[in-house]
Amino acid sequence: MIKVCHMTSVHSPEDVRIFKKECCSLARAGYDTYLIEQGETYVKDGVHIIGVGKQEGHRLLRLLKMGRRVYKTALDVDADVYHFHDPELLGYGLKLKRKGKKVIFDSHENMAISIKEKTYIPKLLRNIIYVLYKAYEQLVCNKLDAVIYVSPNFKEYFSSLNKDIVLLPNFPIVDDNTYSVPNTNSNNISFAGLITPIWSHANIIKAIEGIDDVTYTICGNIRDQYLKELKSLPGWEKVDYKGRIPHDQVAGVLSNSLAGVALMQPHLNSMGNEGTLGNTKLFEEMMAGLPVICTDFKLWKPIVEGNDCGICVNPNSVEEIRNAILFFVNNKEKAREMGEHGRKAVQDLYNWGQEEKELLSLYERVVNR
Repeated sequence: MIKVCHMTSVHSPEDVRIFKKECCSLARAGYDTYLIEQGETYVKDGVHIIGVGKQEGHRLLRLLKMGRRVYKTALDVDADVYHFHDPELLGYGLKLKRKGKKVIFDSHENMAISIKEKTYIPKLLRNIIYVLYKAYEQLVCNKLDAVIYVSPNFKEYFSSLNKDIVLLPNFPIVDDNTYSVPNTNSNNISFAGLITPIWSHANIIKAIEGIDDVTYTICGNIRDQYLKELKSLPGWEKVDYKGRIPHDQVAGVLSNSLAGVALMQPHLNSMGNEGTLGNTKLFEEMMAGLPVICTDFKLWKPIVEGNDCGICVNPNSVEEIRNAILFFVNNKEKAREMGEHGRKAVQDLYNWGQEEKELLSLYERVVNR
């Protein structure tokens, strides 16, 4: 039996992409699958999870200490194939390759370009670190067996890193048992996920301010300062902020909503107005059977408009956001139909079941190479 070992020093335990999608798929396909991550050690769904404790201390110290801990544990596993998920582990991936192992790098974003947006890096240093990191990433990845990327508009960059690159968008796992038919009689719109400015919450709250009987439910973690900013807006009285809640309760929130919002701000890692398929938000809302109000990204518009499952708007136009909300409020039957279209599109096209085939094909190539 081929032994494979996934490694992450940054992601939280049982990360959906790493554990539920990739590791579980490999275990079902007959691979002896290990996952080294933060937390405890146990076996779940056929995956041997090896915990290396919690991250502690300053950011840099966390990265150095946790990465070394993950690497040492990985050596003890003595796998045939290693698959790592964090750019912080690039150096360790190279070490494993030099030891004769098959090594895959799974890049969940275009890390090089995103360095220019990292606020914890002093602005004057960002371009320097960007140039150095890009050169280092190219040096390492050129020696690995394969590189995985998440969005088709990243293809040109990742083609320069390795001859064997595989696109695995972050599409959701289809789960028809989790989500019930949404309550289109509701006037509630919703968002569940990490609550940050990149998701345009201030503009959404401004948009609902002048609409009667509309509420905005948001679930997830939020920094204190950003929460304070949102609470200062007049429309906050229409917001139902639930904080972080269990996944089954999130499904309940979505089921009691008229529409979902996925208004990502254009940024470097979305390549401006092109967009990205590295984020699941849009597809999770579609899977829940909700019509969506989303950013008019070039990558998203054909999906949403082509499947007639929502409305694409400029995330910085409060007026466009308000008009989209009003459309669903005033056209409940159309909202229901769009929600059904979105769910069918995910069931048929935009789901992990389609991407799983690409992952298993990659592993077959790497193992037999």
